[in-house]
Amino acid sequence: MASVLNNIFGGKPAAPQAESAGGDSDFADFSQAADPSPVPVAGESSTSSSFGADQTVRPYTKWYNVHERHSLSEFKVEGVILSFMAVVLVLHLFGARLNRNKAKKWIRAHAAPLTAEFSSVGFSGVPLNADDKKGDQLLQAIADGNVGQSDSLLKEKSLFEFATYATGRANIAFVDVKLTLLKRFNPLTVLFDKVSSFFFDSVSETYDVVEATLYPFDGKEGLLVPTIPGTAEARSKDGKSTFDGFVWALVHKECMKQIRDDRYDVSLTVTKDNSKLPNWLTVMTESAEITEALLTPELIKAAEAAGDLLEYLIVSDQPIEKPKTLNETTPRKRIFLKYRLPSNNDYSKLVPLFRYFLRLTDRLVQVAHFRPEVLRKVKAARDATAKQIEKADKESRAEELAAERERAKKAKRDQELNALDAKAQKKYLERERERELKKSMKKQTMRA
Repeated sequence: MASVLNNIFGGKPAAPQAESAGGDSDFADFSQAADPSPVPVAGESSTSSSFGADQTVRPYTKWYNVHERHSLSEFKVEGVILSFMAVVLVLHLFGARLNRNKAKKWIRAHAAPLTAEFSSVGFSGVPLNADDKKGDQLLQAIADGNVGQSDSLLKEKSLFEFATYATGRANIAFVDVKLTLLKRFNPLTVLFDKVSSFFFDSVSETYDVVEATLYPFDGKEGLLVPTIPGTAEARSKDGKSTFDGFVWALVHKECMKQIRDDRYDVSLTVTKDNSKLPNWLTVMTESAEITEALLTPELIKAAEAAGDLLEYLIVSDQPIEKPKTLNETTPRKRIFLKYRLPSNNDYSKLVPLFRYFLRLTDRLVQVAHFRPEVLRKVKAARDATAKQIEKADKESRAEELAAERERAKKAKRDQELNALDAKAQKKYLERERERELKKSMKKQTMRA
């Protein structure tokens, strides 16, 4: 109380009594302030700067020089990896450039027959400067545009696939051309394909090849070409582009077996050697009369000039894959040409064959109208295939109906079984087992 009054009135505090100082033994440890001894700290050299502030200076060591504490020998693994990546990149760029150059040389050699036979070549369509022109001026403007496109007539789909397209010709709807080149940008893949084809017969060796597919009008110009006013007279000639359907092929003998295995349409033909052909070529046909009509001296000369590079020339109205439905057996007339690209990029011996391929529809429209006896023989093979498909379709439907009946029967049995109590279910199952046992015994008796 005295201390409180002294604080209020400004008096001096009374000295603590000895009794109160040592009265509480629990706070004896805190009666005096801590007096720890200082821990010695290692001295650092310091200098006085021009501003009077002390700065700590560390001694110079070579630890802070990168070129002294590291050497190139420590990066051997990284060097090998970077070198390998550089080699792969150079090979990739070099191989891609080789493929592009090869494709450009092909289109430069074949641009002349394409632009001469078709009014539109490539994927660019009608040139802008030809929009306001008509008649012969339009055709001339389109032809000039095709010539001016040059290398752009060929489209690069990938580093090893190139394609071009042509349309605008009598008797032909359009032509698709695809170049498939070796993957020179990936030498390991090329090496693997070569080794695999050497050790395994099932793996065919890869080459630089051209595959061209021609689609004739076959009298369907009215369905494929838009009607233009004032062209009724020209439309009257559309029906004259038709020809009979058949399968005929001029094939290199080394490719004959593989083509027969890979293509359903060629499997319908019979192989017959012809004395007019060189020994490396053969004819696969459905009738000798078809061969007489198509094997012209001009074709023989072009095939001999192409030599071993020619793989096949096929005229077909059947699908490549074996049809599985009746709709797939509908005839679709096409002409196929496949040949290998020469390593020296000299296409002077292949251009005549390609030009004959583009004009083959004109020959078919003129001569591919055969006697009824020949057409009956050709139709017989197609009817046999259609009957097999129809029979397989009926068997498949019968199996589906049987499975449906079985599912309905099982659903009815489960419904009847669920409606019974436990005792009745037991009797039901016993009768069912007895019936199954009797059926199995009858089957055994009939077999005996």
